[in-house]
Amino acid sequence: MTPLKVAVDFVAALRAASVTVPLASSRLFTQALSEINLANPDEVFWTARAVLVKRPEDFEVFDQVFVAYWGGLGGGLVWRTQPPPTSVTLAIDDSTQPPSPQADTNNNNQEDENNTENIIVRYCATETLNKKDFADYTETELSECRSVMQSITVLGALRVSRRRVPTRKMRGNLDMRRTMQRALRTAGEPLVVARSVVGMKPRRLVLLLDVSGSMEPYARVLISFVHVCVASRMRVEAFALGTRLTRLTRELSQRDPDRALKAAAQSVDDWSGGTRLAEGLQRFNDEWGTRGMARGATVVILSDGWDRGEPALMQEQMQRLSRVAHRLVWVNPLKASPGYAPLAQAMAAALPYIDDFVEGHCLDSLRDLAKEVLSGGRAVPFARRGHAVGVGFQR
Repeated sequence: MTPLKVAVDFVAALRAASVTVPLASSRLFTQALSEINLANPDEVFWTARAVLVKRPEDFEVFDQVFVAYWGGLGGGLVWRTQPPPTSVTLAIDDSTQPPSPQADTNNNNQEDENNTENIIVRYCATETLNKKDFADYTETELSECRSVMQSITVLGALRVSRRRVPTRKMRGNLDMRRTMQRALRTAGEPLVVARSVVGMKPRRLVLLLDVSGSMEPYARVLISFVHVCVASRMRVEAFALGTRLTRLTRELSQRDPDRALKAAAQSVDDWSGGTRLAEGLQRFNDEWGTRGMARGATVVILSDGWDRGEPALMQEQMQRLSRVAHRLVWVNPLKASPGYAPLAQAMAAALPYIDDFVEGHCLDSLRDLAKEVLSGGRAVPFARRGHAVGVGFQR
């Protein structure tokens, strides 16, 4: 088959596939076929594509026509060499660090020598940890969870401030003082009217973490969540509840999580010991809560509600706290357990005064807590004032 016949038939195939090929390009392609090596498929392909295709949108159609036409020729113009057989090895890389360039170079050299393609599949345990119970964490998973915990953002709810702030919009009240100050620049003429609106400020957040022995599997993770809340925003207070009440705001205010958790561990002497929730709440109310710290604040108690103290004392202290707090949230990791019911005496006594009764057993539950409850989402409690247990959220 002559180059002229090959060129004419191939150009006709392209035009049949709606590829515009000018007559001058067809002549140039015929001349090029006599200059290149027809046994080399790369030379034929790139010569035809450079000469015959004028629009980028025709590249895909050209590739299809080229394969169909040149692959079916019986004259031996294009030798279709088959690549040598290769074997694929699947390697599971469970490391948490990205592969180094030296490792990639070694893998490429080994692939060239053995003609074997190594596919490295990396997995991420974050998706697994999102719904896994904190009590089932291993030490490795606990370390990774603390790293993931740093990505949780707690914006916090806002409340109306006593101060007014200026605004450029045509709303709010007339700001006479700023209007007159601007009028002094324009010979006493009030050309620009200043306005002000009611300002907003973050509502104080108070976190009370139960560090008793029954809460130990969860407290070792929840302390990282408390650190995120304290270190990420202002007006946050943190306490540890055990056999005594320990304030941890100063220790957890450090940005470095390792240093903050180490300082908090040194400050809490009764970690994984007994529990006196009612006495701890009484001390908090007497020394901090009713004196101003809990007034208008969102108070979050992270506890399983297991306490051997008097239910009447727990009921009294929860009633005092609910009177001054804007919102009272109880985070119970056991709430996600199948068939759970708040039958413990302390939990049953505190339930009528709780605004939100939520879970706290996994990363997803803490994200929901930070997003829906602590950051201004409106919660509709079903467990308020002795009704059925449960909580729903409404935006």
